Amino acid sequence: MVVGVIRIDLRLFDTHSLKDKRSQVSRLLNRLRNRFPVSVAEVGCLDLLQRTILGASMTAGTETIIQSVFTKLEDELYSSGMVEIINLDIEYLYYGDDIR
Repeated sequence: MVVGVIRIDLRLFDTHSLKDKRSQVSRLLNRLRNRFPVSVAEVGCLDLLQRTILGASMTAGTETIIQSVFTKLEDELYSSGMVEIINLDIEYLYYGDDIR
């Protein structure tokens, strides 16, 4: 079993208040949850107006499956037009027979 974790640092467009930010982040989170088999949440920059950090995780049998989903997730964020990706960090944890 492999667990993949991705940390995505984002710059948000068209946010003029924290209320706007919360609404935009909520829409992004719902979009990602509905389209991909991941758990995702806002995990950083909670009080900054035009920045947020999202964290997502996924469990699968192989790293390749997780890489594929994370690539599609990244593409979805790019194509949304709502954000600019500043930085991505991905980590994999191996359990059971897949321990390296």
